[in-house]
Amino acid sequence: MAINFDKSLHTPPSKTQKLLFATQVFLRLLAIAATSAAACVMLTTSQTTVVYGIQVDARYSYSSAFKFLAYANVVASVCSLLSLFLAFLLTKTALHSTHFFYFFLHDLTMTVLLIAGCSAATAIAYVGKYGNTHTGWMPICDNFGKFCNRIITSGFLSYVGFAVYLILTIISAKKSQQLGA
Repeated sequence: MAINFDKSLHTPPSKTQKLLFATQVFLRLLAIAATSAAACVMLTTSQTTVVYGIQVDARYSYSSAFKFLAYANVVASVCSLLSLFLAFLLTKTALHSTHFFYFFLHDLTMTVLLIAGCSAATAIAYVGKYGNTHTGWMPICDNFGKFCNRIITSGFLSYVGFAVYLILTIISAKKSQQLGA
């Protein structure tokens, strides 16, 4: 049995495995780019304006939802980098369903983290854009246009990161199932 295992470690990767690896690398690089950009945009979002003769600041850090989205993107970006490194390490060994199961767990965790941050920030951004007449909250985007546009940009990039991780989750789950059967 050990002889078969040793042979599988030294078999050259098939064309399907190379394509799968290239897809994993591309999607993980895309996830790194999207989440890093979203975090950078959010972390640098602020605007000062005069409203009714009073100087008022708007910063991402004033909202716990925006802070959560920024930090979720930072975590996802760092974890994406680590998973990319692990994907490169695993090309040297035979592919097992266990490897893809761990990637599945990682990708699922990042997917859930990103959608939680995106949904929280989207809810607050909606109130900022349109207000809520029932509670007396006024929209602020009329006065803080640059701030709101940067929040929207960060949210869009975060949703791109979420979509990429959703695709990675599906690929990892499918591959884990195929190799485990």
